[in-house]
Amino acid sequence: MSFNSIEFIIFLPLVFLLYWFVFKGTKKQNLLIVVASYVFYGWWDWRFLVLIAITTLCSYASGLLIARCEGKRRCQKAVSAANIVLNLSILAVFKYYNFFITSLNDVFAMLGLTLDWPTASIILPVGISFYTFQALSYSIDVYRKKIEPVRDVVAFFAFISFFPQLVAGPIERATNLLPQFVKPRTFDYGKAVDGCRQMLWGFFKKLIIADSIAGVVDGVWTNYADHFAFNLVICSILFSFQIYCDFSGYSDIAIGCARLFGINLSRNFDIPYLSRSLPEFWRRWHISLMSWFRDYVYFPMGGSRRGLGRTIFNLYVVFFISGLWHGAEWSFVLWGLFHATFCSLYRFLPLRSKFEHPVGYHRLLPQVKEVVMIVFTFFLVTVGWILFRAPDMSTACDFISHMCSGSILHFDYVIGKWQLLLCLLLMVVEWIQRDKQHVLQLSGKVFAKRGVRWALYVFIVLYTLLWQETSQVFLYFQF
Repeated sequence: MSFNSIEFIIFLPLVFLLYWFVFKGTKKQNLLIVVASYVFYGWWDWRFLVLIAITTLCSYASGLLIARCEGKRRCQKAVSAANIVLNLSILAVFKYYNFFITSLNDVFAMLGLTLDWPTASIILPVGISFYTFQALSYSIDVYRKKIEPVRDVVAFFAFISFFPQLVAGPIERATNLLPQFVKPRTFDYGKAVDGCRQMLWGFFKKLIIADSIAGVVDGVWTNYADHFAFNLVICSILFSFQIYCDFSGYSDIAIGCARLFGINLSRNFDIPYLSRSLPEFWRRWHISLMSWFRDYVYFPMGGSRRGLGRTIFNLYVVFFISGLWHGAEWSFVLWGLFHATFCSLYRFLPLRSKFEHPVGYHRLLPQVKEVVMIVFTFFLVTVGWILFRAPDMSTACDFISHMCSGSILHFDYVIGKWQLLLCLLLMVVEWIQRDKQHVLQLSGKVFAKRGVRWALYVFIVLYTLLWQETSQVFLYFQF
């Protein structure tokens, strides 16, 4: 079931009413969440429920076994490692089997040998990368003694399968989300209303901005060789905003939806396109994933504590895994290595990557230096998104080659002018509201009156309903 579907519009109010008015009490509410989440997830394909149930049970059991092995670190380490291997094996089979087999066949063919191992028709379960990482973090944190193993199996099932963030994050840590399913929850009107505002903004970004851009971008990529280079540049810029509005829109809907049930999810995006450096961008983009890699991969490998050479190596490992996490295609790996290379250059060159305050701190407008840094960072990110969007490496290289051709100065026909205007408006609004959790946390004299706020909400709702393009599937469902 997708957020942008008629089924979800019926599903959400029904679950909300049952949650607060029928299933009173923590245990009953958790049970309802589990049932609702499995209905939500099984709407695509009920067979996927078996995988998420196996992941949940194994991770739950690993926590109990680690507790039983208290005082025996080798035993605890073996249990945690077994759970990690099991869950990653499931992920590898369903997401990477064909990729590995094809790559091996190609390597042997380059050596003049014939391997010819067969591939298989495997359907990629929606969101498997997200809930697998969430389950792994629990087992690791129990092993590290950051959290006590939970014995309430229903609460644990709710933690893994919580439907707002199940298929595309945020990837929650057990230390943040799991305790919220153990303790009692009471309805908070202010929190619920603010959740609705955040959902509204998320739907606007997805249905109006991202989906309207999708038609333009897909049309160009279908026959990019026939377009002037300038339009390919515009296409690349538009895709940067498409993937941002699509994914951050999903996160806003998920976070807002969770607040309706008294649950607080972590912020997943923090105005990333106002970043002044590439490292800062990765601290603001898909925060839950990159912080996961930081805490469970980068830091255990030594982080930046073992010299410059080891730091660079660790960065490459993290971004290599990040690229592979996003998809079973070498273009994703190349995208990850692209970012690893430029993040490493920030270590070698006198380029500032860390900042004491957010951009425009206590100022109405950014400094000229900050604008230059933001534009340069956005340029690097946009070039990276070409590698991300391309179906394979050869297509990505060909696209970039056409984009850098002499036709860059032809302006006979410019695509996506309306979409570019929407993107510019988005950046202006995000700049104004940069100190808020989401754009519709309105303040000031203009929005002090309820009538003004409601007029804006109604306008957004009507505009979204009347002017949205054909609804598109969320991009990150494929990961």
